[in-house]
Amino acid sequence: MSDFSKLEEQIEVEFKNKNFLVEAFTHRSYLNENPEWKGNHNERLEFLGDAVLELVVTEHLFAHFTQKAEGELTSLRAALVNANMLSEIAQNLGLNDYLLLSRGEAKDLGRARQYILANTFEALVGAIYLDGGYVKAEEFIKKNVLNKVNEVISKKLFRDPKSLFQERAQEIAGITPTYEVIKEWGPDHNKHFVVGVYLKNELVAEGEGPSKQEAQINAAEEGLRLKGWS
Repeated sequence: MSDFSKLEEQIEVEFKNKNFLVEAFTHRSYLNENPEWKGNHNERLEFLGDAVLELVVTEHLFAHFTQKAEGELTSLRAALVNANMLSEIAQNLGLNDYLLLSRGEAKDLGRARQYILANTFEALVGAIYLDGGYVKAEEFIKKNVLNKVNEVISKKLFRDPKSLFQERAQEIAGITPTYEVIKEWGPDHNKHFVVGVYLKNELVAEGEGPSKQEAQINAAEEGLRLKGWS
């Protein structure tokens, strides 16, 4: 197993209860393959961390952008806490090196790994909150998530990719895009979808996600990139 004390140095957070930290990095698949493992998987911590993350980000945006309407604040928050942003932050923090995964999951370095990293980041926030309280979690989120606010605004990352793709498609091609599910798999609690975005009969791009909506957003993002419309 990785040396989690090195991770504490990397993220600049020292845990009183190291079990919270290890649990944050334990994927469900690892328990299936290691039945002797005494700890829990990270899904409950992820549930908690998601709520803490959303509250801290919401408070910050509410306090610092007093002229923005509710809809704009919602779009800004979504850009800061979506799976793409969180997985990128997780990668930059080196969280990938500490994941406890099954051998099968460890081999998959594609889109599925991005979701695991994003979920692990949320679980880590939950672990920090349980171990050190709200202020500690807030410090960590400010340092690693809220420092992206200027980038999100300057690059207009708060624009909804589906709306932007539709706007560009109508403007440039004179066509309203449509979305179709190409593939879906997994049990109800862990569904995965691949969705295609089409301009008439042309499959422009595909996107994957744990919901049809997220897969559509990812397809639109990829479509913007492939068309050079972003």
